[in-house]
Order: sequence, then structure tokens, then C-alpha cells
Amino acid sequence: MKKYEVMYIIRPTLDADAIAKEIKTLNEVFTNNNSKVLEVNEWGLKELAYEIEKNHKGYYVVLTVEATVEAVNEFNRVVGYNENILRHIVVNAAE
Repeated sequence: MKKYEVMYIIRPTLDADAIAKEIKTLNEVFTNNNSKVLEVNEWGLKELAYEIEKNHKGYYVVLTVEATVEAVNEFNRVVGYNENILRHIVVNAAE
């Protein structure tokens, strides 16, 4: 397994419970695919550098995970059709 840093931006119109549910659901994508979530870092509501789908703000979440390629592919698939995720990125965390 490799170490990855994952960042995604959640739609700002969601309430606190819905945001917590989204974070839990996306973390489970890794844990259900033989991977570990090492750290969850919620940056909170921040101003976006540019407008995305008429949103000027977004709720930022950064994860550090130890994941298989299958788990990363599944995460990319899941967030690809999730309307509550504005943007996401997964990068290999070189040690």
C-alpha cells in the first residue's frame, strides 16, 4: 500500500450533519477497500480561488491515507458522481 494525500471540497450549502455524513461516507470508501485513513484534517469553510458551479465558498477536507490502487480508483469513482463534492484530488505522498 502507498501513502496518499486526498483533498476534496464539499458544497457549502450543506448543514453540519450532512457534511459529517459525507466525510464519514467518503472515509468508508477507503476502510471498506482494505485501506487505512491515517488522518482527517477538516479545514472548514473557505473562500474558493474561483467560482465553481456558482459557489464562492467550499468546505475543505484533507485526508492522509494508506491505500491500495483499487481503493483510490473506487474513491475517484464515488466522488465523480457525488453532487455534493465540488472538486477532489488524490496525490501520492512521497516519503
